[in-house]
Amino acid sequence: MIALNDLARHHAPLRAELEAAMGRVHDRGWYILGPEVEAFEYEFARYLGVAECIAVGNGTDALELALRALAVSSGETVATVANAGMYATTAIRGVGAVPAYVEIDTATLQMDPGALAAVAEERPRAIVATHLYGRMADMEALGRIAREQRIPLIEDCAQAHGANRGARHAGTHGLLGCFSFYPTKNLGALGDAGAVVTDDRQLALKLRALRVYGWGAKYHCTMQGGMNSRMDELQAAVLRAKLPHLNRWNLRRREIAARYTKAIRHPYVVLPPSVDDGSDVAHLYVVRSRARESLREHLKSAGIATDIHYPVPDHRQPGAGIVPSKGLARTDRACAEVLSLPCYPELTDAEVDAVAAACNRWQPATRS
Repeated sequence: MIALNDLARHHAPLRAELEAAMGRVHDRGWYILGPEVEAFEYEFARYLGVAECIAVGNGTDALELALRALAVSSGETVATVANAGMYATTAIRGVGAVPAYVEIDTATLQMDPGALAAVAEERPRAIVATHLYGRMADMEALGRIAREQRIPLIEDCAQAHGANRGARHAGTHGLLGCFSFYPTKNLGALGDAGAVVTDDRQLALKLRALRVYGWGAKYHCTMQGGMNSRMDELQAAVLRAKLPHLNRWNLRRREIAARYTKAIRHPYVVLPPSVDDGSDVAHLYVVRSRARESLREHLKSAGIATDIHYPVPDHRQPGAGIVPSKGLARTDRACAEVLSLPCYPELTDAEVDAVAAACNRWQPATRS
């Protein structure tokens, strides 16, 4: 079976580095918000070229804490997309706000700046722009709209570690950038972890208090909206060991994506737009087909694992407490067609070619 992702293969060459990193933590006997977290915050901020990094418990908490730091409150609206797996929606609902869903671009599946311009006229309290599948959204256009309307812009960078447009990394275009370090991410921990980055030192101070109950000093709550969302030392040590490898891993992901794009030739498989620069770090390689389930079953029979990121748009999730939105036909269609192929740095060229060949052999029962 060609796995969608193989973390055992990914971590095998790093075993000695990871064991040494975790050994430091065990020897020190400090397990939450200690020197490893402080060092990772400094190193990740320096890697991105940003002033502040605040390590937190996971990526969804990062989004919620960013909204709390901006004082987004009950009943206010936050603009975001509905095809990115409910994470932003969960954070928005977590602060009592209401998502205002923005239609996506047909080709890139990212937030459509034209659609955002229309939503922004209603003056949402904030915007959450997701860099979906590792491809950066059009931050120049989105940022211009946010500045013109004076709306804070938050970047959801959970799938875009190391992506950059020119000299600026994902996470440094908006007022706040939010990261997940879930194990399958381009930079992944060995459990849950996340971070918020910013150049605004006052927001950073608020975030450091909010991640620990709103404490100004230990056991003294001085800020409303606090949470318990702290990165542990083991995860920080692991991330420090892995960070120097991130650019090399991203380069290999881009090579794999380019190889797929060159090799897959099927009239009923729509490929993602090719990108030659660092603005796409190929967290996922996502194709589209109107006969997706047929393609998925064909690949399964060929010993190839796939997944769907994401099958149900947020505005149609039955447990989200949201009235289905109108005007999201492109979002609905994308969620009905997307299929993720195996894409991780340790895939061999032969495996990539095997996946592409299997796609090309597919004979859909219904050709529409």
